[in-house]
Amino acid sequence: MAIDRADWHSGGDFPSELSPEQGGTHIGMFLAWIILHGLQGEFHDEESVEELDALRRRQITGCQFLFKACDGKFWHEDLNEEGLAFAASYYSGPDGNGYGQYLEDYEQLVAAELPTLYHVEDSWSNYDRLEPLIDSRYADWKAKNSS
Repeated sequence: MAIDRADWHSGGDFPSELSPEQGGTHIGMFLAWIILHGLQGEFHDEESVEELDALRRRQITGCQFLFKACDGKFWHEDLNEEGLAFAASYYSGPDGNGYGQYLEDYEQLVAAELPTLYHVEDSWSNYDRLEPLIDSRYADWKAKNSS
């Protein structure tokens, strides 16, 4: 089952001046965080070795990884068990059927001054602005769920 997909965002009232890949920037930034924190699924450890290395070296962004290694789709298999549990809480939200705190954090931190969240530049500098907040959310989640 897909957690999120770039094509879910690039239809409808998606800004016509943007490329469809911009519908995956927010997904890619979360996926980059997952990978940089070792929470990716075994699938990528086996099938996406070059892409993982390129992301870790910051030669590609999370969004580029999303399209190169995941066909623009963020699936359960992209995560290990802990990554999936964290994503279920933070990315998908409490009901698992939508968007949780992550999208709100993303919008407030990197998209606040932009026309839409899709106008966020897919860059490592934007990722670097977002990473400490995800780190904090993850630490809070770990504290609540470690027993």
